[in-house]
Amino acid sequence: MATLQAFGITGFGGYIPRLRMQRAAIAAAHQWMAPGLRAQAKGRRAFCNWDEDSITLAVEAARDALASRPRDGIASLTLASTTLPFADLQNAGIVAGALGLPPTLRTLDVGHSQRAATSALIAALQQGGSPALLIASDRPRGKPASVQEIAFGAGAAAFTLGSDAVLATLLAASSRTAPFVDHFRAEGARYDYWWEERWVRDEGYMKLVVEAVNSTLQQAGVAPNEVDHFILPAPFKGIATAVARKLGIAAEAQADTLEADCGYSGVAHGLLMLAHVLERATPGQTLVLVGFGQGVDVLVLRTTEALAAFAPRRGVSAALADGQDHDAYLRLASYENAIELEWGMRAEKSIKTALTEQYRSSGQLAGFVAGRCRCCNTIQFPQLPYCVNPACNAPRENFDAYPLFDEPAEVLTHTGDWLSYYPAPPLYVGFVQFEQGARLLMEMVDVGTAGLDVGIPLRMVLRIKDVDKARGYPRYFWKATPLQA
Repeated sequence: MATLQAFGITGFGGYIPRLRMQRAAIAAAHQWMAPGLRAQAKGRRAFCNWDEDSITLAVEAARDALASRPRDGIASLTLASTTLPFADLQNAGIVAGALGLPPTLRTLDVGHSQRAATSALIAALQQGGSPALLIASDRPRGKPASVQEIAFGAGAAAFTLGSDAVLATLLAASSRTAPFVDHFRAEGARYDYWWEERWVRDEGYMKLVVEAVNSTLQQAGVAPNEVDHFILPAPFKGIATAVARKLGIAAEAQADTLEADCGYSGVAHGLLMLAHVLERATPGQTLVLVGFGQGVDVLVLRTTEALAAFAPRRGVSAALADGQDHDAYLRLASYENAIELEWGMRAEKSIKTALTEQYRSSGQLAGFVAGRCRCCNTIQFPQLPYCVNPACNAPRENFDAYPLFDEPAEVLTHTGDWLSYYPAPPLYVGFVQFEQGARLLMEMVDVGTAGLDVGIPLRMVLRIKDVDKARGYPRYFWKATPLQA
């Protein structure tokens, strides 16, 4: 296969939910019937807050990769996941709106396979063309008391692709399809059914993966001992080490599996590991990325000199460090909808989203777009018919679009409400003061044990505002969260 030099990875980023559950707490909760889980009880696993899902994770990963770089040149957005909230509504379109990408963007959802992300990355790199954004985002769920529950995590990774300032190019890639079923989830099922681990390891990874990697390395003209970073995501411990040893890849080349503080994040995990590796990789290194699931994807990549000049806004390393420790297992179970709690009559209100008004206001709501008055420079959200400055009152035609999602902000006032229904009590609300002058009453999330105080720096995050449970429709909007856990 010919080496592709003109098109490659031009940026990367990642996101891991701030909430981390102690695995020991999960094992302790099930000790009465599954004492064997104690063997898996080391470290922490990431889990989504009640208002996070694969869409919100994807937005945060993309923001990390894009940072303040121009977005109007991106021609396509691909979102890979097996846990997207909508089955018949394009999830990538929601992500594009939150990122403020141009309406001419081509959007695509890719799923139904653990190889969705690696297959999409191969296709994008081999096809080349216009600048693109590829996001993998997943939050696999494990049945309570299962090995999967204690081993799984959640996360997302994003990559920009193009021809300018390429950080890594594709040397070779291959895909093999095999009717090897290691696990599956039927339509409408909540959890996957898993086959026996030894069979999956010995017949799947140790044979199918080894054969595919060997073949692709030969295509690339790379010897196994020349691999600098070997990236093999797997839901079971020790598989990557065993495969690397059989291939003849050096032990020090094995990438961090992110097991200790994240857990296996499904479709997203290979790309999340890749983003983590690229933070530490140096120019001229060779990377091998593997995707496994009813076949094998293999990508052999080579980093360039441009890698030294790139850095994501926060990166996977910062997301790992920004963890909030939890040991109340029922919190995890509640957020994963594994138990049904009695929230009282306040939780019985009906929420139906007015899709007509949602469309009319999408220009403001999706990308958190305020208006800046050209007459007096007042920044206001929402954008009312006239400027809110009583000394101005200029009509809305004089407003310029001014997105707030990346604007520095801090707590102006705050309160914790234990009386209102809220899936993660207490409900923190208060006025947020933006550096540029805007002031807005907002919900504040992921507040740790230190609580809130006036002047604490905040950043904006896209989250689920509320859920219409009768119709299964989540509504998204921006919330504020402390900069540090």
